[in-house]
Amino acid sequence: MNLYGLIGYPLTHSFSKRYFTDKFIREKIKESSYELFEIKSLDELPELLKKKHDLRGLNVTIPYKKDVIAFLDDLDDASAERIGAVNTIKIYADGSTKGFNTDYYGFQQSLVEWFDKRGESCKYIKALVLGNGGAAKAVQVALKDLEMEYTLVSRQKSDDCVSYEGLTQEVIEGHRLIINTTPLGTFPNTEECPMIPYQWITRSHYLYDLVYNPAETLFLKKGTEQGAATMNGLKMLELQAEKAWEIWTTEENLWSV
Repeated sequence: MNLYGLIGYPLTHSFSKRYFTDKFIREKIKESSYELFEIKSLDELPELLKKKHDLRGLNVTIPYKKDVIAFLDDLDDASAERIGAVNTIKIYADGSTKGFNTDYYGFQQSLVEWFDKRGESCKYIKALVLGNGGAAKAVQVALKDLEMEYTLVSRQKSDDCVSYEGLTQEVIEGHRLIINTTPLGTFPNTEECPMIPYQWITRSHYLYDLVYNPAETLFLKKGTEQGAATMNGLKMLELQAEKAWEIWTTEENLWSV
């Protein structure tokens, strides 16, 4: 049996197990399963890897995307090392581990497709990135590669970001794309949302929430009420999951079954 899974805490919101279970059935992938490993500390990871001998790959979610790097043997230069966060771990036959970042691919591809469908190029649109965690790292690199200017927004103002209190009407109007990379609004805490001045959002704005459960977060609902275009993170989840699967099962690293 080839075992794959997700580590993070908590995991009640995650669709990953459902996605991969459906994929295995749909594509008739035999001898494979996907499980959720809810760990309260990354100190539990070495024991998990030791006990689960059939574990071939892991996805990583909040709050471990940055801190998990210290527990890995190697990092992919093109993604994880450049971004400074990992959401996919490949486990080799000798037990060694390598970190990758497929959030980058999932976010960038979904963003470009979204704008293309709406008949607009995202290249010259300025963005606000809400949050500064592991997912935000991937988003920032993706925006840079798309040549999009962006401003980070965090609870504390610093040289690199503005505070939520610093979001004036001028700032909101000057940044037509607003991306929520925080977990605010994730099930079951669906009454939460980033504290931004929604009254200044217009029909020319795009609101992208990396959260996908619920399908419409309070962040997106408030954007819709102002006439903005909105999208949740489900497409990003699907794209990054397929990229993770590709990493886990590439020809040169296949496990002998």
